[in-house]
Amino acid sequence: MKFLFASLLTLGALHAAPLQSDYYLREEIPLPPGEVMEIGSVALLPGQKVAVSTRRGDIWICDGAYGADLTKVTWKKFAQGQHEPFGMFWKDGWLWMTQRPEVSRIKDTDGDGLADAFETVCSEWGINGDYHEYAFGTEPDLEGNIWVTLCLTGSGSAKSNWRGWCVRVTPDGKMIPTCSGIRSPGGMGFNAKGDVFYCDNQGLWNGSSSVKWLKPGSFQGNPTGNAYHKLANLPAPPEPVSGSRVETERAKFPTYIPPAVVLPHGKVGQSPTGIVSDTTNGKFGPWKDQLYVAEQCHSQIQRVCLEQINGIYQGAVFHFLEGFEAGLIPLRLDPSGIIFTGGSNRGWASRGSKRFTFERVRWSGKTPFEMLTMYATPDGFEITFTEPVDQKSAADVKNYTMAAWTYILQSSYGSPEVDKVTPVIKSAKVSADGKKVRLQVEGRVKGHVHHLQLSNIHAASGAQLWHPQAFYTLNEIPH
Repeated sequence: MKFLFASLLTLGALHAAPLQSDYYLREEIPLPPGEVMEIGSVALLPGQKVAVSTRRGDIWICDGAYGADLTKVTWKKFAQGQHEPFGMFWKDGWLWMTQRPEVSRIKDTDGDGLADAFETVCSEWGINGDYHEYAFGTEPDLEGNIWVTLCLTGSGSAKSNWRGWCVRVTPDGKMIPTCSGIRSPGGMGFNAKGDVFYCDNQGLWNGSSSVKWLKPGSFQGNPTGNAYHKLANLPAPPEPVSGSRVETERAKFPTYIPPAVVLPHGKVGQSPTGIVSDTTNGKFGPWKDQLYVAEQCHSQIQRVCLEQINGIYQGAVFHFLEGFEAGLIPLRLDPSGIIFTGGSNRGWASRGSKRFTFERVRWSGKTPFEMLTMYATPDGFEITFTEPVDQKSAADVKNYTMAAWTYILQSSYGSPEVDKVTPVIKSAKVSADGKKVRLQVEGRVKGHVHHLQLSNIHAASGAQLWHPQAFYTLNEIPH
């Protein structure tokens, strides 16, 4: 009886299981009645207005999306007849967009609320009408350039110029071929330093989907579009060997940049899309400078923590937000701490059951007990938590397990998890303030995804861990 009573007291001291709604409020923004609003882009406009583009080529402007009462939202169609824009921003009175055949900009010159000036900025890449020849674009970088990733034809061939490449479009409309080796982008974005990343989807030469760094001059792994280096007299990109591994091939080719963070297929979504960096200075939670990655198939947003070792990006992905009403495509984070997102189910099914959606997410001000960061150390990993851990449970190595694997780099579609190993966690040392745990890990493998699972670990306050898993891509081991 004494033991049972003590156990009940211990359980009572622990908080209830955490719910997303405790921390983040997800709300649907009403859409214009009768319209097909498959949202591909979101842009933030002056006066707390929001512009969205649809996959059918309409541009709408929403008023009231920031308001407390979303029943007061109003919409006005700004333009139509565009070609599936995937990337849009407001600058100097113009709405800029990246669409399938071009980067363009549009403007309302007479003040009637309708775009009447349409300008092509750059249209130097090819397009042939194939359903899969998407083009995704960024906001301007620090030099004013727009980065554009050009999807392969049918996702497996390159039948139009520059398919499988990333290009930059300068403010005066010049196109600069920048990176090769791309397969099927789903979205792009910057980190807090201004480096550019994109999501590539599982398929040919991509064993699993991933977040990749677009380092200028780099090769991203898929050789399908390599022939187009001749158009700009660039050196030939690498030709990797099918059936190899990323780690093996990058050792042969210095320009081959490995995925910064692999998103294990099925475990962390199946079709990643938009990327934004948290530069809100704490207005969306404690995730300063981390990336949020949208997910079409699983209707989620993941959280990515990056670091740079030996000049190469790597890091961990954590589950974050879920329950969205359709497959997410764009993400836009307002500096005030509101995420706007939307999407579509057309072409690919999603957990969200609606054909299309426009939603926002706000932080409640309450911080969950979570793994805040996961960084590699010379002999393992260091985990930082959002609040002090219970010292006893966090120091027990039995409360941590790890598995690791990689993928086949091959010309056929995707890959199973291969070369599996089971790293052994030898010790867990908790910092004096209780916010960090340093894990000594034996058996890590360079180039592998390392899946960390925590169990029976709770905060000193009694709070339970919201998400007990992390997936770390170990490209480099620090010295």
